[in-house]
Amino acid sequence: METCESTAVINILSVDDHPLMRQGIASVIESQSDMRLVGTAASGSEALEVFRRLQPDITLMDIQMPDLNGIDATIAIRKEFPHAKIIILTTYEGDVRALRAVKAGASGYLLKSMLRKDMLDTVRQVYGGRRCIPPEIAMEMIAPAGGDTLSKREVEVLKLVADGKSNKRIALNLDISEDTVKAHVKNILTKLTANDRTHAAVLALQRGIIELNCSALGARS
Repeated sequence: METCESTAVINILSVDDHPLMRQGIASVIESQSDMRLVGTAASGSEALEVFRRLQPDITLMDIQMPDLNGIDATIAIRKEFPHAKIIILTTYEGDVRALRAVKAGASGYLLKSMLRKDMLDTVRQVYGGRRCIPPEIAMEMIAPAGGDTLSKREVEVLKLVADGKSNKRIALNLDISEDTVKAHVKNILTKLTANDRTHAAVLALQRGIIELNCSALGARS
């Protein structure tokens, strides 16, 4: 079996909506004799198009991007190319995002703060057929931070809290009483060990429990 120690060159696709991040990744890859950056993309939909054309050995995929996020792009790519090897890149350790990425078929999960230290090793291991999930993230997937998981209704309430809605407005939107909303908010604060509503929203966004729909926000402003 051919390994990364042979003369094979690992062809890599870099997907990130920030030009500086793509440049940084490119500079690291270009310094390696066994790696070659064959393409870049700035969104999930562009990543799918470029992948179809280049079919790289490894794709470095940012999670948070406009148009189509990295997890949905991973699902779309692996639907067409089941053996695609994709490493998810993200700013946060968010256990929920990690779990979604793994379920989407990601072969690796890498924090952007760890790129210079761990990216090359992760690329080589994934290319060699291994899955690379950092221990601290794997532990969070087993035992999510904050203890109890949120119910479906609590997530709905939390999304509206993050959207700046008052308890009264949340009650109207979900067709429940304001007292019920207050009870849900109390449970959310306890489960996330948050200090207040704003803190709960920030924690949920960081962990990937909720995501703000920027286009929807713009339409309401």
